[in-house]
Amino acid sequence: MALFTYSRLSHLLTISVYKSSVLRTGSEIKHGATCCVQFKRCQSSVDSKALQERQRQQMARGLPKQKPIPGVKQVIVVASGKGGVGKSTTAVNLALGLMANDMSKSVGLLDADVFGPSIPKLMNLKGNPELSDSMANNRMIPLTNYGVPCMSMGFLVDDVAPIVWRGLMVMSAIEKLLRQVDWGSLDYLVVDMPPGTGDVQLSITQNIPIAGAVIVSTPQDIALLDARRGAEMFKKVNVPVLGLVQNMSVFQCPKCNHETHIFGSDGARQLADTLGVTFLGDIPLHITIRETSDRGQPVVISSPNSPEAAAYRKVASAVVQKLQKVSS
Repeated sequence: MALFTYSRLSHLLTISVYKSSVLRTGSEIKHGATCCVQFKRCQSSVDSKALQERQRQQMARGLPKQKPIPGVKQVIVVASGKGGVGKSTTAVNLALGLMANDMSKSVGLLDADVFGPSIPKLMNLKGNPELSDSMANNRMIPLTNYGVPCMSMGFLVDDVAPIVWRGLMVMSAIEKLLRQVDWGSLDYLVVDMPPGTGDVQLSITQNIPIAGAVIVSTPQDIALLDARRGAEMFKKVNVPVLGLVQNMSVFQCPKCNHETHIFGSDGARQLADTLGVTFLGDIPLHITIRETSDRGQPVVISSPNSPEAAAYRKVASAVVQKLQKVSS
């Protein structure tokens, strides 16, 4: 099988961006001017209400139509308004927790953070994805570990190589990650979103149907401000907010077992109440989670009987319950 490399992807994206930005010819400019005159005449002949309706219809036609990912039943996006709150670690352990709670379910993991991909490290995966044998599809085959197929920009670049792309190339890359991957048959596809509320988030929510969004935050006030923005964004684009996860909720001293709320107490729980969404659970600030993540052995897999793994499985159960309510 052929390998799909970073240089090949960059070449394809450059071509697609160039085609979309070709300058118009003189004849096209003349044609555009003629259209403007005709539009002005038409505008003067109709009332403002009819014109507004026409503009609304034109804008609706310009938006991309949502198309499901072949073979994927439900897409769950894991998001945060701010980086550094443990979103990627939560996404990985959520995916593994969904499988651990029901071994009959198949789960995939998509790393949509183009500029800072974390899934390869967290899932202990390296190498370029192969291409399927089918000439008609020619899709990338995800890399798999712990029974979870994964796709990430991190598979196409070196560990220390920066991705210096403008918006159009990023959007094209996201489109290929969504459409040019052979996921097979999945019950859930967990998408690790980049932090913030920018182009990537809008592109994904407009291109594929999403079953629901999980918002990750620490209890700290500054993180909660951005978590609220993230939740409000998903509401605006009609994506159900499944609930909030409070990460790094409490630190327990390994020597005396004294608990300290380093980042505050119950901030995400209170925000969930304010927004009228479900509080999905607490994840403690624990060295085991950090150590297992750095080794590429997520705690749900490497320490399944630990309280930390149980916390992630509890969140996964709450997500499934919420999905059932949303879809019913």
